[in-house]
Amino acid sequence: MGRASTTHGGRGRRLGGRTVRVAAAVAATVALAACANAPAAPGTASLGTSTGSGGGAAAAQADPGLPQRLAAAVGGDGARAELEELQRLADANGGNRAVGTPGYDAAVEHVAGVLRESGFEVSTPAFQVRTFSAGDARLTVAGAPVTTEVLSFSPATAPGGLTAPLSLRPRTPQDTTPGCDAADYAGMPAGAIAVVERGVCPFGQKSQLAGAAGAAAVLVVNTEDAALPATLDDTPGVVPTASVTRTAGAALRDGQQATLLLDTTIQQQSSRNVIAETSTGDPDRVVVAGAHLDSVGEGAGINDNGSGSAALLEIARTLGGAPPVGQKVRFAWWGAEEIGLVGATKYVEGLSETDRARIALYLNFDMVASPNAAYLVYDGDDSDGLGGTAGPAGSDTAERVLTESLVAAGVPGPEGTAFDGRSDYGPFIEAGIPAGGLFTGAEEKKTPEQAQKWGGTAGQSYDQCYHTPCDRLTNIDLTALDRNVTAMASAIGRFAVDLTGVPRR
Repeated sequence: MGRASTTHGGRGRRLGGRTVRVAAAVAATVALAACANAPAAPGTASLGTSTGSGGGAAAAQADPGLPQRLAAAVGGDGARAELEELQRLADANGGNRAVGTPGYDAAVEHVAGVLRESGFEVSTPAFQVRTFSAGDARLTVAGAPVTTEVLSFSPATAPGGLTAPLSLRPRTPQDTTPGCDAADYAGMPAGAIAVVERGVCPFGQKSQLAGAAGAAAVLVVNTEDAALPATLDDTPGVVPTASVTRTAGAALRDGQQATLLLDTTIQQQSSRNVIAETSTGDPDRVVVAGAHLDSVGEGAGINDNGSGSAALLEIARTLGGAPPVGQKVRFAWWGAEEIGLVGATKYVEGLSETDRARIALYLNFDMVASPNAAYLVYDGDDSDGLGGTAGPAGSDTAERVLTESLVAAGVPGPEGTAFDGRSDYGPFIEAGIPAGGLFTGAEEKKTPEQAQKWGGTAGQSYDQCYHTPCDRLTNIDLTALDRNVTAMASAIGRFAVDLTGVPRR
């Protein structure tokens, strides 16, 4: 998940806020059920097929009972089986599904194979991606070692490191954007190591500005005593950049002699997305549902984001390639999310203006089975004030429908989570495409109020194995997985047959 490879200097995802209360949570589902056909056995055949060839003919054959039947036909057991396969593939290929690895390629082939067997036309378009690896990272200040962490896509120092005086960049209490302006580096000695606080602008911007002002390197001081997994992304003109904790940063003094050694490698590689689309439905109004398929290099990534990938595959397999829908449904499994949302970004950038306009809505599912699960819906209209932004028109409808779907699946009081662009929906909302999605939480801690209504342990992270080797099958909350796959299916089905509330663009 891109949350760990944080691009911006601000704090990560902020959770909680106003609880989304739904007075009549199942109203939409009940209304659809009243028109539904009698349920059949689970599986693709239970959802019916359409003989329409798209456009108005397909739209006329849209079955309003499909959302209810799709939600009833999927479940956590099917998604769990897919998670077992993703675990097996990781174990057989170096322990992960990181970009550029055999494990990721094996996962692509598996997902594509399941989709083809389910009646989809499938493509695995390739894209170019810069990959990053880090070896040694050492910092010595005034002769004493200081724990440091390299930022992704930082240039390396010379093999023996670089030695220079520290230059603390002053900040007044009124300065809400430390290190984000060229003026913040005025008067810095040439060749110094700039020390700047974490703030609201991208880390790459800080490093670029410091380098332009003559800094040899940058140290970013975190706002808390924790690691700062972050990235400079593809920012030109950056210098070697690392981070230190808040306490370590507070001990640094202007002019102290420091030695920084960063051993890093940046390469250009090829990766792939997986794209599948129904043959039925209006090709001029496409509903896209996506999840990232890659993991971090540290482990198998079974929650992040095997859970979203497996749940989406269970839904696609059950829906089949020719369902009775009004809009085409396009399923996507993205590559290279963990190093900057690259697969989704390349996909959106590669679409013509006409094809972008054909995407009516994007739904994103990234971590849907966290072991200390929260039940969070992206705050598409920024009504919760969680630090994100309002999405394009129609994002509010996605939030409402997903919330209703969670409640119908048995979740009391889903809450909003900031619409801050830190997962694969980011490129879509930047392109003006409305979006929404579900999330069960990562590194932040569950509140007592959340534990009371959802269970789990207050004061502990939603996922203590986030981006670590223990993110394996034992790291999955099966109840959260079952509820989320059901809610996902209900919402995807609803928008596949009815785009009310999502305006044409």
